[in-house]
Amino acid sequence: MNRAPRSRRYGLAAAAATALVAALVAPTTQAAAAPVPPGGGSLGENVIVLDPSMPKAQIQDRLNALAQAQAGNEFGPQRYAILFKPGTYGTAADPLVFPVGFYESVAGLGKNPGDVVVNGSVNVYNQCVGGDQSQCYATTNFWRSLSNLTVNVAGQSGCYGNTDFWAVSQAAPLRRVQMNGNVTLMDYCTGSPSWASGGFIADSKFTGATVVNGSQQQFFTRNSNLDGWSNGVWNQVFCGTEGAPAQSFSTEQGAAPYTTLDTCPVTREAPYLYLDDKGKYRVFVPAAQRNSRGTSWEDGSTPGRSIPLDDFYVVRPGADVKQINAALKAGRHLLLTPGVYQLPDEIKVTRPGTQVVGLGFATLVPTKGNAAIKVDDVDGVNVSGLIIDAGEKKSKVLMKVGDRGSNDSHRNNPIALSDVFFRVGGALNGAADTALEVNSDDTLIDDAWIWRADHGTGGGTWTSARSDTGLVVNGDRVTATGLAVEHFQKTEVEWNGEHGQVVFFQNENPYDVPNQAAWMANKKQKGYPAFAVGPKVKTFEGWGMGSYSYFNQGVDIRNSMAFQAPVTPGVKLHDLLTVFLNGSGGIDSVINGTGRTVDPTFGGPSNVVSYP
Repeated sequence: MNRAPRSRRYGLAAAAATALVAALVAPTTQAAAAPVPPGGGSLGENVIVLDPSMPKAQIQDRLNALAQAQAGNEFGPQRYAILFKPGTYGTAADPLVFPVGFYESVAGLGKNPGDVVVNGSVNVYNQCVGGDQSQCYATTNFWRSLSNLTVNVAGQSGCYGNTDFWAVSQAAPLRRVQMNGNVTLMDYCTGSPSWASGGFIADSKFTGATVVNGSQQQFFTRNSNLDGWSNGVWNQVFCGTEGAPAQSFSTEQGAAPYTTLDTCPVTREAPYLYLDDKGKYRVFVPAAQRNSRGTSWEDGSTPGRSIPLDDFYVVRPGADVKQINAALKAGRHLLLTPGVYQLPDEIKVTRPGTQVVGLGFATLVPTKGNAAIKVDDVDGVNVSGLIIDAGEKKSKVLMKVGDRGSNDSHRNNPIALSDVFFRVGGALNGAADTALEVNSDDTLIDDAWIWRADHGTGGGTWTSARSDTGLVVNGDRVTATGLAVEHFQKTEVEWNGEHGQVVFFQNENPYDVPNQAAWMANKKQKGYPAFAVGPKVKTFEGWGMGSYSYFNQGVDIRNSMAFQAPVTPGVKLHDLLTVFLNGSGGIDSVINGTGRTVDPTFGGPSNVVSYP
């Protein structure tokens, strides 16, 4: 996305002998195992639970103060979950209208979205650089969310009147929400030029008005219900969505941005916290669905299972990773409360059916070159609601699912990663060879933003925030819905598994390439593909996949191709595009030498409807 405010890797034998002698003469003591912590307990001070019996003014003041504190806190450590108990908040005459800042997750605590009703609006607006009304954008509105409630849109006046503004970028999911009234994904009221570059909607219903896409360059909507969609820009993708625009993607520049699949191939909605009829906290774990369409909740309860909070280790910042792993080994699930977790060892998920649920964008930081989390090749694990930050000591991988060579089928109960976001740089000058490696078959990746920072600490400098690859997929039958991978220094996605599926992909090449020699896949191929299907892969299918360039070092940097794939009948890619955002250089072809060049003479989009 064109983000103006961001303008936009003697001794070994002697040492071994010494270690062996030391081991032989050392006393044979065994370290005591970490005690298993109890289940359940307090959600902590960073989880704000609101009750409909509270005065509306008190709720309003609390939410406004929190949003004001978080409005510019893009890389700060503060994290919050705002949870609404079942009931009604605000009225048509006195609506509850509030903004949502960085690292705020807003959610209802009902079993279904209709159990919590907000009469008012929940908003994300443009950020204006230095208060300049001519420099207002939604392109860095990351890391915030809204889920599991109903909004009857009301309140405000003038340009903002009776409209819910959800002007977001990546890592800002809207899930399991019913919106009744006007909704816009672009903030056309707060200054200009109001660029936006999102985004993700799932399992939601919009009634009473057309959703305004506006300036959103790309957006992904799945398993939802619309009363209309205003327009598209480059890459608007829908699957399993009632009322979605008809399929229209073509080679006509800017005229046909819609990719529409009647159903979604495989999905699993994210687990969520709720209160049961006795006022006890539980976590609901939705079941996987195949070839689904529409929301999971309109025709009755969402299929799945419910787990009491007492079966979870409720983790607070500062917890010892040994205790976390002891809890997992003992069969507990994890609920990570808002905060930043420093991890000198990986979190080890070894048992089938384990739930790892983050609240308020709980953030994991490996500190000793380790992974943050490792999931074994077992059925039914869900990991959701986390940020994983690369630490300053380089990790080989930040998250690993299964081991290389894993081949157990998980078709009936897949591993799922929902709203799991990765960063290399931004909050700290981290480093990792690869952010996410998926080896387990049938894994689902739903709403992932895997980002090498283009701004913040370490961001925007080729020798900082070092990272080669965002995502490596070795498992078979892996499905990604809503995938964004940006700015990595070599091939950004390597897909080696068979029968893979991707519905919506968004990418920006690295901005900060210093010279062409520093960015060559081989002697003849300039740059690296954003997405490469492995040369031995026989079956793969992708829909609605875009890659953009903004080489900002004043050097003519070229990328030979945005996408690379073997030419074989089973590998099919639909609705591919490239765009030159700004800067110099460009992308010479869309895929394998096919597709028009985008550069300062033709900005695109350059569309390829089908390949091969």
